Amino acid sequence: MNNRWDIFCRVVDNFGDIGVCWRLAKQLRDEYALDVRLWVDDLNVARKIVTGLDASLISQKVNGVEVCLWVDDVSFENITPADVVIEAFACELPQPYMQNMVANKPVWLNLEYLSAETWVNDFHAQSSIHPTTGLVKIFFFPGFTDKTGGLIREQHLIAKREAAKSQIKRLSSLQVSLFCYPHAPIHSLLQAFAEGEQSVECFVPTGSYLNKVAELFGRTEIKVGDTLNKKQLRLTVLPFLTQDEYDQLLWCCDLNFVRGEDSWIRALWSAQPFIWQTYPQDEKLHLKKLDAFLDKYQVQQNDVLSEFHHAWLDAEITPKLWNKLMTALPAVKQHAELQTLKLEQQADLAAKLVVFTKNKV
Repeated sequence: MNNRWDIFCRVVDNFGDIGVCWRLAKQLRDEYALDVRLWVDDLNVARKIVTGLDASLISQKVNGVEVCLWVDDVSFENITPADVVIEAFACELPQPYMQNMVANKPVWLNLEYLSAETWVNDFHAQSSIHPTTGLVKIFFFPGFTDKTGGLIREQHLIAKREAAKSQIKRLSSLQVSLFCYPHAPIHSLLQAFAEGEQSVECFVPTGSYLNKVAELFGRTEIKVGDTLNKKQLRLTVLPFLTQDEYDQLLWCCDLNFVRGEDSWIRALWSAQPFIWQTYPQDEKLHLKKLDAFLDKYQVQQNDVLSEFHHAWLDAEITPKLWNKLMTALPAVKQHAELQTLKLEQQADLAAKLVVFTKNKV
């Protein structure tokens, strides 16, 4: 049985890559009792996601997962590869480690970025032969259909969400969370909040986009704990949240603005309305990724949810568009609940990985 797993992760886009890898490592350990070793090249960033991680140690156990510093290729010369090796997001394995894989020929998976594009169905679980080692590498694509590797979701997440939601007291003001890339039209969004027909309480986790938030209030900077007011808008800056705390925030809010991959999927599992900002790509390829998801999410092109997404990614948010979304919000919430329920019926990413690797023994 393939009990020993190595996951390799390079911290590329702030917290997205390590966020996904840490969730997966914990789930494989907690739900399948696997011996998981997570190799990370930046522990200073990782410690913000991995609660309790000591960035001064090159190897340590956190929540039953062994977290190791990925220093350089030479340090892997005497490392014995695990039974299953996950190369997260094409991070490229260390050469000495790969050479050591030749002897025991582990299951080698390249865990790809999530996409809703139709071609993923055809490329999932396809393999290639490494030109110098002859090892087989399999490309594992997360996705939104049964023909893909599924979406990351812990077994007890839905029950945990519903228990938490039953304790939430809904307020008269609209509760909104905002997590985005700095190039988003933040100023126009917050201005629309302020000038809208409904009072908004906006929660903003600390990040590199805070200077843009500050501009709206005529401030040069804002910091954790600040609460700012403008017309219909009340905005609070939150500290950096743990993954569990961020889940709680998503569950509490009536609308969530999310980005990238990790927060996007957590927003989906919240069963609350959300606006997703894709990672920017050249030639606006990210708009194709957005449209592919909206199609899977059964959003029509003329729907206000599609209009708002495109304005958020490629234009500005007007008070008129914001009010339009608010009018449609009850229907958007019902739609979110139905789509989440549908996706909950599919096997999750960790389950599919475990089944797939068992079949490769």
